[in-house]
Amino acid sequence: MKLFILGYMGAGKSHTGRLLAQKIDVPFLDMDEQIELQEGKSISTIFDTIGEDGFRQLEHKYLESLSTIESAVIATGGGTPCFHDNMDLMQSQGKTIYLRTHPNLLVQRLSKEQSKRPIIANLSPKDLPLFIGEQIQLRSSYYEQAELVYFQEEEGQDIVTELLDRLAILG
Repeated sequence: MKLFILGYMGAGKSHTGRLLAQKIDVPFLDMDEQIELQEGKSISTIFDTIGEDGFRQLEHKYLESLSTIESAVIATGGGTPCFHDNMDLMQSQGKTIYLRTHPNLLVQRLSKEQSKRPIIANLSPKDLPLFIGEQIQLRSSYYEQAELVYFQEEEGQDIVTELLDRLAILG
C-alpha cells in the first residue's frame, strides 16, 4: 500500500505520515527531506537558486521516481498536487489523503516557523492569514480530488486512528 499525504504547509503531513507509517509498518518518506538530501541544499536555498518553477520540476522528477516503491507513506510538499499533473500521478500509484486543516490552525502553526518557509518568509504577521486563505482557495480544487479528506479543526484530534478507520472502509 502506498499512501500520499497532502495538504497545505503546516497541516501536519510529516507528523501524521510518520505516525501512520509506524502503525501500518511501512517506510515513511518526506518528499521535501528527500529532495534536500538528493540536492544537498535546503528547500529555501533551492527556491533562492532556481525559483519555484525549478523546484516544482525537481519535485515532479522525485515523485516520478517513487513509482518503484511498493509500500510507503509519503508526505508531499504543500504545492505538490497542484503542478505537473502530480495529482494524477499520485492517484495512479496509490491512495491520496488530504489533511484539510482549519486556516486559523494553519496560521497559528506557521507563524512560529515562518522564516523557514520560503513562500511565506517575507509576509507580515498581518498578511499571513489572508495569504494562507487565498492559497488554500487556489489549491483546494487539487486537494479535494484526494480519495480521502480529513478535516482537522483543532489540535489534539486523533488523526491517525481516524485515518486508519477510514482506510479500512476504503479497502
